[in-house]
Amino acid sequence: MTDAPTTPSRTRTVPDKPALEGVEARWIERWEADGTYRFAGDRPRAEVYSIDTPPPTASGSLHVGHIFSYTHTDTLARYHRMRGRDVFYPMGWDDNGLPTERRVENYYGVTCDPSVPYDPDFEPPASPAKKRQDFVPTSRRNFVELCHGLTQDDEQVFEDLFRLVGLSVDWSLQYTTVGERAQRTSQRAFLRNLARGEAYSSEAPSLWDTTYQTAVAQAELEDRERPGAYHHIAFHPTDGGDDVVVATTRPELLVSCVALVAHPDDERYQPLFGSTVTTPVFGVEVPVRAHPLAEPDKGTGVAMICTFGDTTDVTWWRELDLATRAVIGKDGRFAFEAPAWLTSDGAREAYARFAGKGAGGAQNVMVELLAESGELRGEPEKITHPVKFYERGDKPLEIVTTRQWYIRNGGRSAELRSALVDRGRDLEWHPPYMRHRFENWVEGLNGDWLVSRQRFFGVPVPLWYRLDADGRPDHDDPIVPEEHTLPVDPQSHVPPGFEADQRDVPGGFTGDPDVLDTWATSSLTPLLACGWEEDADLFARTYPMDLRPQGHDIIRTWLFSTVVRSHFETDGPPWRNAALSGWILDPDRKKMSKSKGNVVVPIDLLQQHGSDAVRYWSASGRPGTDTAFDAGQMKVGRRLAIKILNASRFALNLGPAPEGARPTEALDRSVLVALADLVDEATRAFDGYDYARALQRTETFFWSFCDDYLELVKTRAYGEDPDDDGAASARATLEVALSTLLRLFAPILPFATEEVWSWWQEGSVHRAPWPEAAGLRALAGEGDPSVLAVCAEVLSAVRRAKSDAKVSMRAEVASVEVRDTEARVAALATAEQDLRDAGRIATLTWSATTGDADPDVAVTLTDA
Repeated sequence: MTDAPTTPSRTRTVPDKPALEGVEARWIERWEADGTYRFAGDRPRAEVYSIDTPPPTASGSLHVGHIFSYTHTDTLARYHRMRGRDVFYPMGWDDNGLPTERRVENYYGVTCDPSVPYDPDFEPPASPAKKRQDFVPTSRRNFVELCHGLTQDDEQVFEDLFRLVGLSVDWSLQYTTVGERAQRTSQRAFLRNLARGEAYSSEAPSLWDTTYQTAVAQAELEDRERPGAYHHIAFHPTDGGDDVVVATTRPELLVSCVALVAHPDDERYQPLFGSTVTTPVFGVEVPVRAHPLAEPDKGTGVAMICTFGDTTDVTWWRELDLATRAVIGKDGRFAFEAPAWLTSDGAREAYARFAGKGAGGAQNVMVELLAESGELRGEPEKITHPVKFYERGDKPLEIVTTRQWYIRNGGRSAELRSALVDRGRDLEWHPPYMRHRFENWVEGLNGDWLVSRQRFFGVPVPLWYRLDADGRPDHDDPIVPEEHTLPVDPQSHVPPGFEADQRDVPGGFTGDPDVLDTWATSSLTPLLACGWEEDADLFARTYPMDLRPQGHDIIRTWLFSTVVRSHFETDGPPWRNAALSGWILDPDRKKMSKSKGNVVVPIDLLQQHGSDAVRYWSASGRPGTDTAFDAGQMKVGRRLAIKILNASRFALNLGPAPEGARPTEALDRSVLVALADLVDEATRAFDGYDYARALQRTETFFWSFCDDYLELVKTRAYGEDPDDDGAASARATLEVALSTLLRLFAPILPFATEEVWSWWQEGSVHRAPWPEAAGLRALAGEGDPSVLAVCAEVLSAVRRAKSDAKVSMRAEVASVEVRDTEARVAALATAEQDLRDAGRIATLTWSATTGDADPDVAVTLTDA
């Protein structure tokens, strides 16, 4: 509809007692039946607004943080739809990866064992065992089937909840990150990375999670403060001289020591550079080297390099070309057999005391050995220090040498790193300072992106390897499938030129056992959602996408990895805008997360307060800003939604304006001018991705509109003669104002606004055009915004006087005298009757102030 009051409308059916109860179910069903949010797909790219919706991890349950951030995205989708864009708003489900596997294991009481044969009749235990060691082992194929089944159930629950929240998603556009189309897309992109040299495999030290039994990437790390201790241990120069004391928090790794290192400018150790020392307890000779990463002010200034204790060890090992002496296995335990470099009986006997132990137990034994040998100097110095964990793990990471697949991401190429920083500058960031987080992450990378995972439920690495006569795989020349055969599973499919009976036999082939990291598929969501290489027409209309909404905490993972893949595949950015949401904080100002056990389940909130109320709280959170969970804000939102129903009922029950009626009264024109200013502000806010400001300005105006304008105009609007010019002007203005306010609120409060719209308008408010300030100003003519402002102030003074006197707001007022500037009293004069009616004022007088006199309103109540 336009902003003119003469727009045809349906017969009014205003309920006697409007209520929010039941509106969600009614409108969810109606929107789906009418295809209200369906993407048409027949408009040119310039008229499309496409959203790279975050696919939530489909394992477990959604929490209130999801509702918070997805509401932000939905307000933008609804706004752009009302601006006339064909909104491409799909929903994906991130259903592969470690969280899904762990959920399936715990839910069914099973573990995956690839050595177990497939059982087509397998049924999981009716009651899962309580202890993990009692879980039932099942084949990889059976396990994957269980994963698919449980994620489908979870995804339906998620969809129902998102519908209840009012997300205007086109639910016909769903995809999953482990479905056939996603596997095909992910494998195709990986193979193209491989062909262009952007993907490569390497056998090298990798960060390893001993619980999940998989390598993890740099972007998935987090530092956690843990108690520890510096142990001062003595190394012995081989040419004599004083012992060299090293302070270490991991004395158990002494058996893996390959060198000592100090800063090249550290005068204390310069005489030792180029010499050798022997290790305590084990007596192994190792060199003393110089490297600028050594920190003179840390510990004693000299460190032992072990293979491997941390990522700095890896850097030193690589750059100083040192030996490899790894003894910790993938299970996080020390090898049972003494390593070959321990040649003396004493060294081998010492090692036997902690062989097979985990890091903690081995450390205790190693400290005992050092104390017995006299090479532990002083008591351990207790400290608290950051320890690297996999973000989903519960044990410190180890570094284990494994063969993995990587995609280049600038960690080892300054040129690529610079190009990716430039890609980030191609985007509009909301809020703008988030770009600096992106750039800081890119510039701090120290290795390429590890994309292979030693898991089961995911997109398989689509490669096979020839086996030589001894059964060893040729990793340097993988067998690559043709793109038209994708997706493939190398564990069940046979490569071209081979037969099935040649699998895993010398001279035959073997399939790559790994799957791609979940981010390796999630990083392709713009390509996947837009039909890359599968639907050329859709791709041309939707890519690059207009918006990537996401949390600020995964800039380093999802946002960055998507930029990397798009840069390689399309030589451009994947979207035009990146809008970042903050975290939800609990009452102690801590981030809500399922792992911390401080999350709030959204279904209870939605049922208690209503969807619009929860959306109101969500949309009040400013872009990129962490927001405290606040049920009180939801109560405010519910009151606002109810007020919209009741104020609309009041305005509509005044009756329709006569056909062709236009605002003619000064007060009516004044409110339209103010409304036009509001439309400008709300439009600028939404265009700037600041839904919170749009809500705040609209809400403030609405309450003033209800408290002031409705009160000022209602007597005139009730006019006995429907053709009375004053009544017609009021009713015409109310129709325009109500139509405008409903549309301004619609992106944030979709249920209440749709309910009211249905009482008097055809179609959906969510398909109605966004209001235009120019149309409102044309209706207002020479309207003066100060008329409404002055009348509202005087009316407020009258109410205050009545409240102070403890009399009814309907009490008569003997007189009101207003002293104000000449311009303001002139504005007041144009709406004298409206003000007198609203305040029940018998006598209203005014005069212009002179000099420095302050404005004043004197109210005299009727004598008793």
